[in-house]
Amino acid sequence: MHQLNDFLGQIDGYIGGSQWFVFLLLGTGLFFTLYLKFPQFRYLKHSLRIVRGKFDKEGDKGDTSHFQALTTALSGTVGTGNIAGVALAVHLGGPAALFWMLMTAALGMTTKFVEVTLSHKYREFAEDGSVAGGPMYYMKNRLNMKWLAAIFAVATIISSFGTGSLPQINSISNSMFATFGINHILTGAVLAVLLGAVIIGGIKRIAAVTSRLVPMMALIYFVGAFAVILTNYENIIPSFITVFRDVFTGSAAVGGFLGASIAFAFNRGVNRGLFSNEAGQGSAPIAHAAARAHEPVSEGLVALLEPFIDTIIICMLTGMVLLSSGVWNEKHENQFQTADLVVLNETYDDKNEADVKKLYSFLKGESSLPLFTGELQVTGGILQQAPTMLHARSVAEEVRVSQRGVPYNGSLRFNNGKLVSQEGIALTGKSLMHSAPLTTLAFTKSWFGHYGAYIVAIGLLLFAFSTAISWSYYGDRAVTYLFGVKGILYYRLAYVIGFFLASFTDTTIVWTFSGIAIALMTIPNLFGILMLHKEMKSEVKSFWVEYAERYPDEKVPKG
Repeated sequence: MHQLNDFLGQIDGYIGGSQWFVFLLLGTGLFFTLYLKFPQFRYLKHSLRIVRGKFDKEGDKGDTSHFQALTTALSGTVGTGNIAGVALAVHLGGPAALFWMLMTAALGMTTKFVEVTLSHKYREFAEDGSVAGGPMYYMKNRLNMKWLAAIFAVATIISSFGTGSLPQINSISNSMFATFGINHILTGAVLAVLLGAVIIGGIKRIAAVTSRLVPMMALIYFVGAFAVILTNYENIIPSFITVFRDVFTGSAAVGGFLGASIAFAFNRGVNRGLFSNEAGQGSAPIAHAAARAHEPVSEGLVALLEPFIDTIIICMLTGMVLLSSGVWNEKHENQFQTADLVVLNETYDDKNEADVKKLYSFLKGESSLPLFTGELQVTGGILQQAPTMLHARSVAEEVRVSQRGVPYNGSLRFNNGKLVSQEGIALTGKSLMHSAPLTTLAFTKSWFGHYGAYIVAIGLLLFAFSTAISWSYYGDRAVTYLFGVKGILYYRLAYVIGFFLASFTDTTIVWTFSGIAIALMTIPNLFGILMLHKEMKSEVKSFWVEYAERYPDEKVPKG
């Protein structure tokens, strides 16, 4: 398992986690923002009108309304990225990672506008009468690059597992176990059955479910988040200051947090921002292709709202909960995940400045420290003469060992810093936390007390489950493109089975895999929309001409 995670981490480092990918993503958003003269700000008012049906025309073709398309796409983006992803970004990059998430969203509003418009223009109707759309169709029908379309479709199928299925149920099952003590396998089994029941009905049933789930889950989450922030009101302004100050200085070591450089905060913030709002990934255009609209730009304007709602509002809200509650840099009692555990050969103190620098340099990969190989004795669950253990990028404290819930007596074997798997062994202690468990802990820091954890558990259940529903649709549209409608049933079966299995798979491996899948899907889509930049500008101009003719009394922006 450790070797697999290390191997996937190396791949992710070359693509999704690399600086060139980050600059490609932000560069594309910046280019279209300037080229189209800041549409995310100039057209925002019109986007809100169109989503309410302002520009609808009798006879428009499609399977869903603008609002249903928006909520379906939002249900695909508002998921673990908003709860677990934000916590992971802050855990890795410090408060400054939030700033880069916001910048990614601001530029991503334009990217989403462009990719949805172009994809909607070249959508097709499948053999069964349903709408089939997405970047693979403009790649095939406009760019005449069937090979690129095929690559994108394959990447979409992979990403439907890496983004929509595996991380979602993994976070749900972890949250349910931490909050209610529900077995991971039981959670996975029940939700897998429900997932299968929904997705077998196709986009119309999916749209009907998500259009009700999204508003409800947002309301529940907002109530809990504001309760934490208002309870810790004295930390609101300092938290904002930290976010923007650390952009220029990096995040210093504080509490159990060993620090983060400017570059690392930038990389993690952009990476998690993309995972959250999916701007540029090419997923949302598949949902929006089903919308009833005769003018592609109108649906692009609806899609423009997604990164604003998903990242600028919801992710920032989660970030402020983490920072104002103070849990992000504190060590807390938790069960260690072996993929996050490294045992060093010597002893280090995270309250010693020289040791902190050594540990931080090691975590950044700039230097090496000798790793422990051998056996450690355990008596009554307590490690004897143990060197420093790092868990979740922090020095672990008060480590205890149990076997099937009973204090362990015996020895633990380690090879090159990693625990050699032993049946029933579990390590617990105090360390930093990340992902959904960290957000769950933060929500308990309000007048709701421990009941705040229930809000996260319920919110995560609704957010992540709706994401899994939407991504199943993205995947089956890609399968339809490659193999026709005959392949859909087999895909859906594989999707549900993978969903179940991920409920009890190591979180770190799942997140690493999702980073690879995102990059595989995003790169060809960004390449395609950049090639069609002139056509995009022409589409925007023609849209505003029609809009002015239909609504002569309104002030219309210049395209």
